[in-house]
Amino acid sequence: MNQTMQKFDFKKAFKDLYAPKPIPTRVFVPQMSFIAIKGEGNPNDSAGAYQKALEILYALSYTIKMDKGKKIQDYFEYVVPPLESLWWNNEDVKNKDNFQWQAMIAQPKFVTLEVFKWACEEVLNKKHLDCNQAQLISFEEGLCVQMLHLGCYDDEPKSIAQMEEFIASFSLQNDIGNIKDGFQRAHHEIYLSNPNKTAPQKLKTILRIPVRESAVSH
Repeated sequence: MNQTMQKFDFKKAFKDLYAPKPIPTRVFVPQMSFIAIKGEGNPNDSAGAYQKALEILYALSYTIKMDKGKKIQDYFEYVVPPLESLWWNNEDVKNKDNFQWQAMIAQPKFVTLEVFKWACEEVLNKKHLDCNQAQLISFEEGLCVQMLHLGCYDDEPKSIAQMEEFIASFSLQNDIGNIKDGFQRAHHEIYLSNPNKTAPQKLKTILRIPVRESAVSH
């Protein structure tokens, strides 16, 4: 009975995806659903588009979570997953104004398009947040290399260098920028720490790079 009463937790159910070690590993990411918002600009700008996107994403995610089955069919108790973001044009970490991103939060299977639209209406009516930019998306990220990065975001290039070395040593190829099933593959980050409550040197961030098998030469 205790087993059935436990809340579903993405971090526990998908340990290979959400609990990696601080060393590069190869992983296959299956199809998953997210509420997502695309935009561009400095993510650290407190009044910028990224922070506004996060406000909407969390409002929608917690509106769905707190329904507790009153209106949502097949609802089950769960823990809201961590924030994730895909990043483009982020090679120069010192010039964050040019960053393009897709902020997103994974959703349980029962979150259908109908549930998503209901949540958007609830957030608009109760929190006066316009959710027109938000989308419910589903995609298979596929073959990737990932690792846990410990420390501030600006130090990520050190971990990325380790990942690139791992990719080369296993005859894989970085697949960032290529299209898979209609989605552009991108640098992916999953945030396990709250930057507002955690010292920069103690931040935990999962870094993920999409890869492909190298073509066999003849």
